[in-house]
Amino acid sequence: MFESFFPKPRLFLGSLLIWTGVMMGIYYTVGQSIGEFFGFTFSEEGSPPVIGLGYFITPEFLWFDLYYIAATVAFYIFWSVYAPHKWQNWSILGTSLLILMTYLTVQVSVVINEWYRPFYNDIQTALGGSGEVTAGDLYRQLLTFLIIVFPYIVFVPFKIFFTAHYIFRWRNAMNDFYVDRWTKVRNIEGASQRIQEDTMRFSGIMQGLGVSMVDSVMTLISFLPVLAALSVHVESVPILGSIPYPLIALAIGWSIFGTLLLIFAGIKLPGLEFKNQRVEAAFRKELVLGEDDENRAEPVKLTELFNNVRRNYFRIYFHYAYFNLVRYLYLQADNVIVYAFLFPTIVTGKITLGIMNQILRAFGQVASSFQFLVASWTTIIDLISVYKRLQAFEAAIEDQPLPKIDEEFIESGRQES
Repeated sequence: MFESFFPKPRLFLGSLLIWTGVMMGIYYTVGQSIGEFFGFTFSEEGSPPVIGLGYFITPEFLWFDLYYIAATVAFYIFWSVYAPHKWQNWSILGTSLLILMTYLTVQVSVVINEWYRPFYNDIQTALGGSGEVTAGDLYRQLLTFLIIVFPYIVFVPFKIFFTAHYIFRWRNAMNDFYVDRWTKVRNIEGASQRIQEDTMRFSGIMQGLGVSMVDSVMTLISFLPVLAALSVHVESVPILGSIPYPLIALAIGWSIFGTLLLIFAGIKLPGLEFKNQRVEAAFRKELVLGEDDENRAEPVKLTELFNNVRRNYFRIYFHYAYFNLVRYLYLQADNVIVYAFLFPTIVTGKITLGIMNQILRAFGQVASSFQFLVASWTTIIDLISVYKRLQAFEAAIEDQPLPKIDEEFIESGRQES
């Protein structure tokens, strides 16, 4: 799954994490000094934020893009020399481009979040009826919003297009990898299905899940500083009282609670989904054998196999029932939790409508990023089940013992024959 697309996957991913940590450390410590050496003039601390397309040509934004590209090129050159790989252009440069595009889309959300403050402050003033804010002022605010989001609307379809090609290249790599080793895996139960359908499902799930994970990480990187800055407006929260960065503490604590809650509620689902693929495969295989052999696919045998399918589905339905109950209870509470903690600040009049909307939006972005597992748990369950099936291929290719469930299936097939 990974060796087919990435060079030396474990070492590659480990070096990627180390390299990312080193580059981030340099950027946040002496990065500004390096940028100034190359001629970038940065804004002074405390300067008002740039609201509009001008944000994307500020020295800070351009310097980050240049720094990111330079770090990517250095990493790519190292791996091209150390361990050349057929798919390195897509797995290294393609991955880096996906991350950069995701970062750019998240930055649009950051700019929009800054736009919320003056817009809703003007709304609040207009509602007072003083005439200080005119309809023309509000229309100009909306025009600013349209100017911000129009390039985003054009950019997102390209991002989706590139992501689809990237994921298909990954499936292409897996297909080539397994087909080249067909003689080793052909005796695995459902080998043809695993190469065709499971690689297709794996790539399809990764297209949604992988992009969502990268988006969550980029959102955290972009919005945590925003939420930290907005925390100065919240002096204390219920129960906890006065704590440093209360909004960040609340977002992290609430998200961890939800993640652990959902993992506990759905802990049995990955195994059931994997077993479901097995019983479905057994039923399908008997039907296929019956097409060529009149002694196979007898009604009694098919009924027995379908009863296994039926029994497993009913177990899945039962476990999903209480899992979904817990999940939707949490998600509904998630819609109002931040209001409950903001009420003491709201009633004191210490924040404006614009600041409140900034807090709500930034908190929602950060909390949803921390809640990645909560939002994606059902998809992760499906991915785990596909991963377990493809593990048998990995074992056969590396001449290792097959997973127990696959050994049992092969043994039962021998007994029947």
